[in-house]
Amino acid sequence: MQQSFRLRKFNTNDLERITYINRACLPENYSDYFFLDLHRRFPETFIVAEENGEVVGYIMCRIETGLSSFVFRGLIKKGHIVSVAVLPEYRRKGIGEALVVKAMESMRLYKAKHCFLEVRVTNTAAVDLYKKLGFEVARTVRGYYADGEGAYVMEIKLEKH
Repeated sequence: MQQSFRLRKFNTNDLERITYINRACLPENYSDYFFLDLHRRFPETFIVAEENGEVVGYIMCRIETGLSSFVFRGLIKKGHIVSVAVLPEYRRKGIGEALVVKAMESMRLYKAKHCFLEVRVTNTAAVDLYKKLGFEVARTVRGYYADGEGAYVMEIKLEKH
């Protein structure tokens, strides 16, 4: 299938559109400051997808320091996928997958060794996508989301990719 979208780094002119996509797709909404702060600190991992010149999806991440859950090596850098969203009419075209893959590649620029994310336990499409990419469910967090729904914490080693 011909790829009809392109990925590029977020820029501040995208903020209004990203805010719209976030509110249209996800119950977890963020302030302009939150988006801009992540972009300022981790610009390589804030990526948008465009189709016909219009932003239709995004992924934003941060780099954190924490313990490895795969092997004990003390503290390591981990990429945290904070939010990823694609407008409903643009789904099932590979955009979400491409955003996650590109973000994981970009995390290596910050020396991240692992990547993790939280996903609603009922979001089967997203869970299946992350599993296809090699993520594993590390644990379940009850009541993670504001509406009380639980989340899977899913992780992957970045060295293999």
